Amino acid sequence: MDGQTAPMSATDVLLSEGVILLGAAVLFVLLFRRFGLGAVLGYLVAGALVGPQGLGLVGGAESKLAIAEIGIVLLLFLVGLELHPARLWRLKRDIFALGMAQVVLCGCVLTAIIFYFTGFSWGAAIALGLPLALSSTAQVLPGLKSSGRINSPFGEKVFSILLFQDLSIVPLITIVAALSRNPADASGPPGWMMAGYTLAAIVGLVLAGRFILRPLLALVGRLGERELFVTVGLFTVLAAAALMHSLHLSTALGAFVAGVMLADSPYRHEIEADVEPFRSILLGLFFLAVGMVLDLRTVAANPVFVIGMALILVATKAAIITSLARLFGMEWRPALGAGLLLSQGGEFGFVLFAQAQNALLIAPQASSLFSAVVTFSMATTPF
Repeated sequence: MDGQTAPMSATDVLLSEGVILLGAAVLFVLLFRRFGLGAVLGYLVAGALVGPQGLGLVGGAESKLAIAEIGIVLLLFLVGLELHPARLWRLKRDIFALGMAQVVLCGCVLTAIIFYFTGFSWGAAIALGLPLALSSTAQVLPGLKSSGRINSPFGEKVFSILLFQDLSIVPLITIVAALSRNPADASGPPGWMMAGYTLAAIVGLVLAGRFILRPLLALVGRLGERELFVTVGLFTVLAAAALMHSLHLSTALGAFVAGVMLADSPYRHEIEADVEPFRSILLGLFFLAVGMVLDLRTVAANPVFVIGMALILVATKAAIITSLARLFGMEWRPALGAGLLLSQGGEFGFVLFAQAQNALLIAPQASSLFSAVVTFSMATTPF
């Protein structure tokens, strides 16, 4: 023995970091749930505490974030499973009129606020303002389900807005890519070709679901192997996401289309029950990783900006969404409830801020600041 410590193997690192991350997650989620602040904030605070910017107990935040984004993919798949074609048709006005009006109005107003009051360029203001129009599906939907209001008129209005927000991720990513200053992005296909790829991929996924996936599920159902439902469900999500990724399109869109393909399948509930635990674990890891990549020094140096911007975000979205809900026939009390429930920033903001940073539209410090703004806005929702 030469007295030097042997380097840790990959298994040692995985086990030690897994224990630390999961232990911190359990502790903070229980604590935040106890005070009615929600699991999402518990994960974010736990990640920030044990990550490189906190106690430094766990590293590799970027690689963990890349893996954990599968949780977002699974979330969109489960959203797609909720959309039986008949229900989608019934909610079309709320989804495509109310939802679109909310995203466009909130995005434009927040972009203007950022441009005129923070000194960011128009490109940076757009890349920051549009994602702030999105709310937290991971925070709002579980609350609606647990309160039994998901299928009420109020719940359907809120669900419709959330659904359009999820659908709008694809055009928002396209807007960020179009504004990109990164020379590496210039080699990508032009916008019209991307639109063609998107349409072809969606048609291909629908045909695959009709002529391959449904007969496969029928075969699995006859065999009675429950484990195979888990395998087929995960294969469907990952195959759809991989196809979109290979075409440089949104993996979330692929997963959503895969979910819609199976929305009227007789095996929808089995698949949903089997995929849900994976979604919960990976989405929790996603929020842990987001907390780990937050630059706490930058946030600590600008606390007034973060808190002030979070309050402006919440007030702006609550006012706009309440007004729109009133225009679409809701009474004042439920309209205000919808406005407050959807007033926070959402988890897709973290994804889009990372996209904007890679496109050289914003600096890493700006990404951390506005990620903290989203986090603080989430903290207001339970109240």
